[in-house]
Amino acid sequence: PATASYVHRHLELTGRTQILDISNACLGFLNAMVLAGGMIDSGQAGSALIVAGENGQPLVERTIEILLENNLDRKAIKPYFANLTIGAGAVGAVLCHRDLLEGRPAPAMKSAIVETDTSHNNLCEGDSAGSDGLEMQTDSEELLDAGIEVARRAWLKFENETGWTADTPQTFVTHQVGRAHQRRLYESLGLDESRDFSTFAELGNVGSVSLPITLAKAIESGSFKEGDKAALLGIGSGLSSIMMAVEW
Repeated sequence: PATASYVHRHLELTGRTQILDISNACLGFLNAMVLAGGMIDSGQAGSALIVAGENGQPLVERTIEILLENNLDRKAIKPYFANLTIGAGAVGAVLCHRDLLEGRPAPAMKSAIVETDTSHNNLCEGDSAGSDGLEMQTDSEELLDAGIEVARRAWLKFENETGWTADTPQTFVTHQVGRAHQRRLYESLGLDESRDFSTFAELGNVGSVSLPITLAKAIESGSFKEGDKAALLGIGSGLSSIMMAVEW
C-alpha cells in the first residue's frame, strides 16, 4: 500500500480524507506542495498534510558491499560515490487556505515554476537489489553540468513569474546535494551565497526530504522569519527543477 495509507491509519483519519502519494526523486515534496496548493485554491480541500520519509541505509549498505566485493579502479568507483552521501530523515507540512489562519502570520506559498529536461534521466538511476537492498549509479560530473543548465532556465522563468530578482529573498534553500553543487549553483545563477541555508554537512542528501527539512531548520534557527521572503530551489534527477517563492 501507499505510505499515505499508513499515515492515514495512524492518525485515525476518516473516509473523508483522501490518501495520495507523490514520488519524484528529490522533488516529490515540492510536487506535493504544488498539487495540494492547487486543490486548496480550487476549493477541493481546505487543508492538506504532506509527509515524506527517506531511509538511505539500504542504499549505503549495498554500496559498501559492492565496493568491498570488487577490485574497482577509480573510474569504476565514481558512479557509486554519490551513494555515500545519502542520509535518512522525515518531514511533514500542513498547507491550508489563508482564511483558516484567522489573521495569524505564516509562511505563504506565493508561486512556483517548473523546468524539465528528461534527456538526462540516465545520469542518475536507481533500483531495488533483492528484497532489502538498493543500488544507484550516478554520473556526478555530467549530472552537475546538466542540472545547472536546467536550474539556469528555471531561475529565468522564476524571475519572470514572481518579479523577484537575486536580491529579493533573504534566504535561499536548495536541495542538499553537496558543497561543490551548492557553490556552482550560486555562481551560475548570480545569487548571494551568504543567504544560503544548508543542512548537507549535518544530514547529507535526504532525497525528497532534503529541501523541506532544511526549510524547517531555517525556521527553527531564525534564519527565515516573519517578514522574510525565501526562494526554494529544487533540482532533481530526471532532470527537473521546481522553484518556489515563499513569503512570511
